[in-house]
Amino acid sequence: MDKKMIAGAAIIAVIAIIGIYFSLFSNVNATGNLAVSQANEKTASPVKEFVMQSYTDVIDGKYYPKFSLKEITVNKGDLVRIKITMTSGMHDFKIDEFNAFAETPLNKEVTVEFLADKTGEFVYYCSKPMHRELGQWGTLKVIDKQ
Repeated sequence: MDKKMIAGAAIIAVIAIIGIYFSLFSNVNATGNLAVSQANEKTASPVKEFVMQSYTDVIDGKYYPKFSLKEITVNKGDLVRIKITMTSGMHDFKIDEFNAFAETPLNKEVTVEFLADKTGEFVYYCSKPMHRELGQWGTLKVIDKQ
């Protein structure tokens, strides 16, 4: 092998290592919500964990999609972790202001995680057609620490 081939192979190896590093440590986590670049904020923040079900009630032959929690309250700066299990129907979970989104497969717990970095009242909802309009939504209240 000549020196040009060795140098080329070394450059390719370095690029591959850098690519692997960034694919492992810079991607969005499994829930698709919080980049690793915020990891230091995550570990320093108190964790507020909630568990809810996503389901559909059938009343008089009409479908009413629901979340079991209608309100969640956290402090600004909290790491919010919501564990959702869909027990019937087809649903997802979304909070626009925190870029939080997850599909919720049947009978599998899905975790949505985000940093509550702004105060106010925010709607979480299912984005499937007509689900929000039929009542599948709730309120996330983020308050200043007291």
